[in-house]
Amino acid sequence: MKKIIHLSDIHVGYPDMEERFGNLAREIAFLKEPANNYVIVITGDIVDSARDENFEAAKDIVEYLRGMGFEVLVVPGNHDYGTGSFGLEKNVKRFKKWFFGKMKVSYPKKDIIDGVAFLGLDSMAEELHWYDSLWANGELGEPQLKRLRLLLASSEVRACEKRVVYLHHHPFDPRFLHELKDADELGSVAKGKVDCLLYGHNHQGRIRNGKWGIPRCYDAGSSTQKMGSRGVYRVIDLTKNPREDYDGEFI
Repeated sequence: MKKIIHLSDIHVGYPDMEERFGNLAREIAFLKEPANNYVIVITGDIVDSARDENFEAAKDIVEYLRGMGFEVLVVPGNHDYGTGSFGLEKNVKRFKKWFFGKMKVSYPKKDIIDGVAFLGLDSMAEELHWYDSLWANGELGEPQLKRLRLLLASSEVRACEKRVVYLHHHPFDPRFLHELKDADELGSVAKGKVDCLLYGHNHQGRIRNGKWGIPRCYDAGSSTQKMGSRGVYRVIDLTKNPREDYDGEFI
């Protein structure tokens, strides 16, 4: 079973973040060999604003990691769809084009890798209306939650040894106007059915293991340490006790 390296809140386009992401990628490639033993999960805010030059720079580094042999999974955050507090529907397609190479990608995004079901959520799915433009909340929406419920109940996902759900917005310990609006609904779907929950957004890097009966609940913080915020580079081995997960300290 592959180990997981959890990254989040890269913010390419903000001063120095592209350089830091590049340095981080090179350190991971140097320290974690063989690369095909790992899945890198990036939980959103890959760019600081949804501009093509930022997408291109971030994509180049993601492709460098893939070229080195790492599996890399990504989901969008609020900055990936706009400026952070203002998102646009057109940027949904742009994100998919840059990071998936195709438009026909739906969420939850399902990837079965080495006996683990990775289910990626779009926590901006219901945050693209005009009245959402002033805040940095997230909302999955009932349609996406219904699809997640069906996936978790499917024979293919249930047959997997482990199940990982990953999204951008923080479902626990929320900051005012930064919380996942339908966190309780996500909890009712995930409780007892998920082995690991990964997220970011609040740049805190905290552990909330045991919430909703999920053994591992991790906030990665900001992996490029934007504005001095905390970054935690957790290396996760789902075959072991969560106490054996550790900070890779790549930066």
